[in-house]
Amino acid sequence: MSISRGGELAVLPDSRPAALLAALLLRPGQVVSTEYLQRAVWGDEPPLNARATLHTCVLRLRRLFAKFGISDDAIKTLPGGYRLPVSGETLDLARFEELTAAAEKAGDPEREAALLHDALLLWQGEPISNIRSDTLHRDEVPRLQEEWLRAAERWFDIELALGRCGRALPGLRAAVRAHPGHERFWEHLIEALYRTGRQSEALAEYRAVKRYLSDELGVDPRASLRRLELAILRGDELGPPAEARPAPRTEAAPAPRPVAAKPAVVPLPPGPAGFTGRAQEVAALTERLGAPGRARVTAVVSGLPGIGKTALALHTAHLLRDCFPGGRWLVEADAGGDGPRLLEKLKGLGWDPDGPRQLLVLDGVRTHATAEALLPAFDRGTVIVTSRPGLAGLAATGGAAVHRLTELDEVESLGLLDALLGGDRVAAEPAATAELVGLCHGFPLALRIAATRLLLRPRHRIADVTAWLRDDPVGRLAVGDDPAMSVPRLFGAFFSELDPRPADACRILAGRARPDLSPGECAAALDLTPDDTAAMLDRLIDAGVLEDEAPGSYRVPALFRAYVRGAEPASPRHEPRRTDGGSRDCQ
Repeated sequence: MSISRGGELAVLPDSRPAALLAALLLRPGQVVSTEYLQRAVWGDEPPLNARATLHTCVLRLRRLFAKFGISDDAIKTLPGGYRLPVSGETLDLARFEELTAAAEKAGDPEREAALLHDALLLWQGEPISNIRSDTLHRDEVPRLQEEWLRAAERWFDIELALGRCGRALPGLRAAVRAHPGHERFWEHLIEALYRTGRQSEALAEYRAVKRYLSDELGVDPRASLRRLELAILRGDELGPPAEARPAPRTEAAPAPRPVAAKPAVVPLPPGPAGFTGRAQEVAALTERLGAPGRARVTAVVSGLPGIGKTALALHTAHLLRDCFPGGRWLVEADAGGDGPRLLEKLKGLGWDPDGPRQLLVLDGVRTHATAEALLPAFDRGTVIVTSRPGLAGLAATGGAAVHRLTELDEVESLGLLDALLGGDRVAAEPAATAELVGLCHGFPLALRIAATRLLLRPRHRIADVTAWLRDDPVGRLAVGDDPAMSVPRLFGAFFSELDPRPADACRILAGRARPDLSPGECAAALDLTPDDTAAMLDRLIDAGVLEDEAPGSYRVPALFRAYVRGAEPASPRHEPRRTDGGSRDCQ
């Protein structure tokens, strides 16, 4: 990262102000929350004086800007964060995005190729390579790399289609060395070599990619690469290159071994069968989201996997059908790219930003950064966001209402079993049903899995399933090999995503003999100061692994506690991803 003016160039050394500047520039023109900036500068464990030090960093940046003739008020201080307005004239990244957007609309292959070429020339190696920030390199750099890959792949497409194979070769050689797992680049390189009469070199490159995929990924080259090799071995004519049509609005090249992928955007699927409970949350959501208005209204539904986030969102969205005549939609947050691309897909299904009111369920948002990247595209829609972490930043900076789901109570759990199994079957075995409810600890997914086992075995009694589950109350909460219907697999994937320190803290607290702990007991168990303990407890609460239902009392939700401990809790207390566009976090 560098700053230049005229002939003067300053490469910024790695420092806190430089990391802060990088975080602002990577979200140009957006309000970047103070919390995210702290993570960008210090990682997930910012010091107690982080907010004050952040302000000092801003002052240092303003002094640096003054040296280059940049106004000292370029960095805007706003409630909840900072914003740095930029344009294509002042930031290479903004210019790159302007050029690629213009290329997509060019309508003429020659013009499109020229725009893409100019855009690609702006790249000077790995983004922010001189800035050490785990947060930025984790959250932002992969997105930038994907944008470069799409632009480069499209430029190579056009160059080969226009017969300019020789011109494309230097860039293709560099691309496959930098991105050896990107098979489309290899395919372009091998085709370009063969079309320029270099058959032996083309076969050597095929052997190179085959060896890399086998050694590093354990897979074979994809079918199109294998067909290309066979054609070269036979000396076949490849025929004319694919026509250089205007750029289609597509995603990046598929992975080496494509799997059945869920659609990123679909019309709202049916709500979950047998939905019960959550009366307070349903009432609050319908009142807030159903109120008339044109500005975006956002609600966040958060909680552990299997707690019923998507079920509640879909149920609420169906209750509000009359309030949204323009349509209701489900978007898988981690399957469809950034906000503008999702918006294009929505428009293809009938979304009209200027039409009647529309509702969006943005499902499975994993980080605050993802939400910040996607939500601006829907500034006039009503949005329900489902997320495992609490996304408190959306409430602080965007006015979102946050609903964190906890376990169903005993009455709600019985109601769900009654709806799924039928009242007669449940009423016939009250004691066994009560024990089954206790073993499921109020997790809707666990109750559904138990009910599914009974529905698949109509001759089994509830007592039979209860006894079977009692022997392994977490490990047996699964249906076949479906990862979306497996409590241990969902919990395992979720736990592995936690940062090491919160994960260790969760493991320690879950291992205590008593499920309910005071702040002092938590501090003693974690061996932290009171202030550090409070900060850690806040992180665990936001992650969804800790509840603070009563002042001064904390507990790990019972079923998750059982998973972490590897055994059933001593005192039982009363998300799945689908591939068909349906509910992913079942009630």
